[in-house]
Amino acid sequence: MADLSQEEWVERLNADNNAIVLDVRTPTEFQQGFIPDATNIDIYLGQKFVEEVEKLDKSKNYYVYCRSGARSGQACNIMNELGFETAYNLQGGIMAWKGEVVQ
Repeated sequence: MADLSQEEWVERLNADNNAIVLDVRTPTEFQQGFIPDATNIDIYLGQKFVEEVEKLDKSKNYYVYCRSGARSGQACNIMNELGFETAYNLQGGIMAWKGEVVQ
């Protein structure tokens, strides 16, 4: 896992044609606004989160965020343990996000 600043995260995301944006907040938080093209899998689902993540394509690069960066850091660690090679954590989460948000 790599913790990236918003600038690094966006730069890599924009240059990556194999990218998936993953929001690990609750569905309620997700509905309040999310980064464009994000997929939502709630980390609070516990084992169900692991099961949903295991369905994802491990050959993709994942750009993971939450509200503040803590849950997404945990999600990246879980993903690494499950065999995902590339999971980038957005430092500061969506609270620090200065880019576009879908409402």
